[in-house]
This record gives sequence, structure tokens and C-alpha cells, in this order.
Amino acid sequence: MRRFLITGAAALLAAALAACSSSSSPSGSSGGGANAGSGPSGTLTISNEQGTEWNCSFNPFNPGNLGEGITMGQVYEPLAFVDTLENAKVTPWLATSWAWSDGNRTLTFTIRKGVKFNDGVPMTAADVAYTFNLIKKVPALDVNSVWSVLSSVTQSGDNVVMTFKAPSVPYFYYIADQVPIVPEHVWSKISNPVSYADSNPVATGAYIVKPCTPQNITYVANPDYWQPGEPKIAKVLYPAFTSNDPANTYLATGQAQWGSQFIPNIQAFYTSKSANNHYWFPPIANVSLIPNLTLPGLSNPLVRQAIAYAIDRNKVANIGEYGEEPAANQNDIDTPTFTSWMDSTDAAKYNYAYNPTKAKQLLTQAGYTLGSDGIYAKGGQKLSFSVINIGGYSDWVASMSVIQQELKAVGIGLTAQNLAQNDYLARLYAGNFQFAYYAQTGGPTPYYELRQWLYSANSAPIGKNASSNWERYNNPATDKLLDDYALTTDAATQHQIVDELQQVVLSDVPFIPITEEVGWFQYNTASFTGWPSPSDPYALPAAYAYPDMGQVLLHLSPK
Repeated sequence: MRRFLITGAAALLAAALAACSSSSSPSGSSGGGANAGSGPSGTLTISNEQGTEWNCSFNPFNPGNLGEGITMGQVYEPLAFVDTLENAKVTPWLATSWAWSDGNRTLTFTIRKGVKFNDGVPMTAADVAYTFNLIKKVPALDVNSVWSVLSSVTQSGDNVVMTFKAPSVPYFYYIADQVPIVPEHVWSKISNPVSYADSNPVATGAYIVKPCTPQNITYVANPDYWQPGEPKIAKVLYPAFTSNDPANTYLATGQAQWGSQFIPNIQAFYTSKSANNHYWFPPIANVSLIPNLTLPGLSNPLVRQAIAYAIDRNKVANIGEYGEEPAANQNDIDTPTFTSWMDSTDAAKYNYAYNPTKAKQLLTQAGYTLGSDGIYAKGGQKLSFSVINIGGYSDWVASMSVIQQELKAVGIGLTAQNLAQNDYLARLYAGNFQFAYYAQTGGPTPYYELRQWLYSANSAPIGKNASSNWERYNNPATDKLLDDYALTTDAATQHQIVDELQQVVLSDVPFIPITEEVGWFQYNTASFTGWPSPSDPYALPAAYAYPDMGQVLLHLSPK
């Protein structure tokens, strides 16, 4: 299957995000739907192994709910949609237009009229302003640290005016695409919005949760959705699968039409079963081995460098992922997706190819001695650790088995703890781990994934939830690089900053990319049309991608 390459340069991104846009049909689709004569029809089933049953919490500010793709896009909606697969193309959503002014220090959104929350209360600019000021008031809700650059958000009639501390055009993606708009009349009465389960979400989206059980989420078409003729599908079922095998069987036999997971030997198991079974795996970010940088041993960059040299990424990709995900680059640059951003000079300088001899040399240089048990130690502290993983992800379990063997060969012990997803995420966010294995979210350029990993504002003290900087990396010089990127729309300057960020990842090794994370996407064309594809990459196709899932559901139609 051909991969679709993201070719948008930083200049294109800046131009797209700085542009003023408007549209009367944000989804780009038309036809019969909730507000049309025939009404929505059909039932779509999603098969996406989660490793646990549903907890029926739809709080859109909970990183776990966002990562599962159960709330943002189809239930809660953002101001605009940024397609990270199509040159950062921006589509209006709850805002009809926007414009930068004052040297890119002010961003004004015109909020769409005629939108109602699913309880019948109109959505207005006041709700938008309230949402942004809520996440300022409760920083734990600001999962992308937008208030690190914002100075104020105010309502002005049908507009919302955002002022910034400095020019911040790249933050448009986080502000417009990644923040769910919530109703003031509901959320202003919630005493603790961080722990609020939000089991019956009041939102503007095309679908309403009705009902949710631990075994299945049922989404039904919103009969009063603001987009005429949308949605076209009446019901969406999202069963909970705790392991890959039954979920894969559901897909292969046509019981589910939309999948987003690893299928071993996919041609034999899936596509050969039906001419209607298809897949597309666009590379979007990286799956990484994440060290807890607050721990002895793992706080030493030489130890982390040794680990990076000790792992044969190609072997992990071929055995754990059946070659369906390629080996990653230590500088965190996805190729071929972001080849134009690759700093080949620094990559060659460090040359993080598989090199166990180099790994042992670095451990010796760091003052460690190989013990009789085959494990390096210093001052009584052994390089022996545990790693948390999601037990239901069979490919990750297999990949970790390869990583364990390779680290053991260079004198580093690693014991896997395969957990249910809810337990895993709770420990990941709180920093309750020694190593973790997980994938980060990306964006329109490599800056966005690097920012998720490296920006100290995204971290938190051990015991408190970090939104994305789970390894707890803190470097003021790196923070400045990330801040400087947001100040410029010049493509050459942005490339230079990303080059310097690559140097940080190569030298400090705050995390170890193992395989490129693809957007897992299997789809069945027997009953539904309008799926994203390499020739029409209108959204990230994985069901867990947000708010992209909402866009996909607005494009799909029953046959």
C-alpha cells in the first residue's frame, strides 16, 4: 500500500494558519442526513482494541479520553479542523472565519451562528471564551499549554479575541483544532472539572452518546445537528476489546467496518477475506521507549545513549510489527513523511544504527562495571528496570520482547509489566514507571511532536499528571527553542530550530524512538462510502485520531 506523504512546508503551514477562512459546509460533504428528508440510516461498527473496558467518561480534557478518540470531534467540536495529512489545510468548524492582526499577536475568531448544544441551548461566543478561560483557571485542563503563549481571551459580540504574549502563529493548531468547546451553562456548575466523568456529555457534535456501557459505546445521530444533511449514518457502535485477536476477527469477518489496530500478516488474515477489506497506514509520529528521567541511572545521558545504540530498531519493526511499521530515527523525524526536515549531518554524526559494542563502551564511560550476573552496576545501583506496556497490544508485547533481549545482551535488565490500558495510562501520566512504551501525538510539522516530548510546560512533578512530557524532561534552552519557533513564520528559521531540536534528542536522548507510528486504518467498503485514502487524505484515518474521527464520520455515507 502506497503511503501518502505530508509535503507541506512550514511556509505553507504558516500561510494556511494565518489565513482568514470561511465555509458554509465544513465537512465538505452533502446529501441526506439528520436534517434531510430521508434522515440518517445504517449502523457503523468500529473495532479498535483498547486493552480495557470503557469507563464511560467523556471528559474532553482528559488526555486518556482524547487518546482513545471517544469524545473529541464526533461529540465535542473545535473551532476549526487542521488536516495534518493535506498540507495543513484548514476547514472551519465552530468558527466561520479567523484573522491575525497586530503583528500576529491577536487572533480573532468569528463564531458560527445557529449552533446548539445537544440539550437545545444555543452555543455562542460566550461559550468559546468561557472554555479558554476555564483551562486558564484550571491548568490541568490545558493539555497543550496554550496559556503559555496566550495573555487574554475575551468575547466581543459574535467574535472571540485572543491576544498573545508574542507572535504565535504555529499555536493556531493547538488553539483551533485541539481545544473542545464546552457549554458554560453546564461546566460552570462543575466543582472539579479535572475529575468530572462527563458520562452524558452536552456538546455540539454530530453524535450523542446514548448509551455507554463498559462493553460498548453507542453514538446516535444528533437530530438537531447544525450542519444541514449531516450526519448520514444513524448509529455508531464502539465495542470494547481487551485484546487484538477478537477485534481483528471482527474486522476480517465484516462484523466491523472501521478498524485502527495492528493485524499480524494483514494480507492473509484480512484483505484476502474480502474484496471489500482495505487498509492504509500513513506514518504520523513515533512509538518510543520512554525513560523516567528522575530515576538514578536513567538520569544519565550516557546510559540513555547506550540504550539507543543497543536496540535493533529494524528487528523490532520486522518481528513486533511484521514490517507494517518502519524503524524509527533517533532524532524523532518521520521519514519519508518529513524527510525535508531531516538534519542528515547530525544524524550521521551520532549514527544511531544498531551497535551493541558502542553501547557497552558508553556504559563503561559512564562508570558502570559488568557484574557476574551480566548486568552493569555502579555504586550498588544496577541497570535493571521495569517497563510498563499495554498488554492488549500484541504487537507492542512482541516488540518489547525483542527490546528486552537486546538490552540484556549489553548488560541492561528490563522486566515487562503488561497492564490494562486504564492502569497503564494512570501510571504513565503520573510518572509511576521506570520505563514506558508508548506513542506520542504529532502535527503538521515535526515541531509538534518534538514539542509534546520536550516542552517543560507539558510535564509535571512525579505524582501529578503530565499531559505529554511523560519522561519529565526539563531544559530551559530547549524550551526557548520551542518558544522561538512559535515567534516566526519564516520557513528557513523554523527548519533551523527543528535542526537544533534534533540535536537535543540525539545528544540528550530524553526518549528512544523505536518504530514509526502509523495511523492504523482498516476499512470495509461493502456498506459505506467516503473513506479517507491516499488520493483523498481529508483526515487522519485512525478511529483514535481526534478531532479527525468527527471529520471521517461526517464524510461517510451508507451505500
